[in-house]
Amino acid sequence: MSNHNTDAQYSPEARDVIFTIPNMISVLRIISIPFIAMLVSRHEMITALIVLAISSVSDSLDGIIARSFNQVSKIGQILDPIADRLLIFCSILALGVAGIIPWWMLIIVGLRDVLMAVLILVLAQHDYGPLPVHFVGKAGTAMLMMSIVALIVADIWQTPAMELLHLAALSAGIWGVALYWLAGIIYYRQGFELLRRDR
Repeated sequence: MSNHNTDAQYSPEARDVIFTIPNMISVLRIISIPFIAMLVSRHEMITALIVLAISSVSDSLDGIIARSFNQVSKIGQILDPIADRLLIFCSILALGVAGIIPWWMLIIVGLRDVLMAVLILVLAQHDYGPLPVHFVGKAGTAMLMMSIVALIVADIWQTPAMELLHLAALSAGIWGVALYWLAGIIYYRQGFELLRRDR
C-alpha cells in the first residue's frame, strides 16, 4: 500500500486543476516573454539575458514543484509548451527587428508554429490532448534556444571573437530550424495516424 502511495506522489497524474503554483509560474513566464523581446529589439542585451535566465530557472522550477507536490495539471501540460513556443517565436522576431538574423528564419519558424496550432486544434476536436514530445522536437528547441542566447551574447561586444560566435550561433539556429520542422512532420504523421484510426 505504501509503495503505491509513494509512486503516486512522485509520478502524479495530470489533474483538472487550474490555480496551482506551477501554473502561476508558467503564466509569469509567458508574461515575461514580451519584455524579453522588447529588450532584445532595443539591443539592451545584458538586461534581456538576466530576464531570460530568470525565465529559464522558473521553467525548471515549475516542473519540480508540480511533481514534488502532486500539482501536475492538464492546463499546465499545455501552458509549458506554449511558453516555449512563444519564447522562441518572440525572441526570433526581436532578433529580426534588431537586424541580427535574417527575416526568413522568422517566417519559417512562424509557419511551423501556425501549422502545429492547426494540428492541435483538429486533434482537440477529436478529444486528443497534446502529442507526446518527440526527441527531435526537444533537440530542435534546445538548438534554437542555445542559438538565441549566443546571438544575444554576441551582440553585446563588437569584437572579432563575437563575430565568430555570431556566425556559429546563426549556423546552430539554421540546424535548429531544420530539426524544428522535422519534428513538426513527425507530429503531423502521429496526428494523422490518430485521426485515421478514429475514422
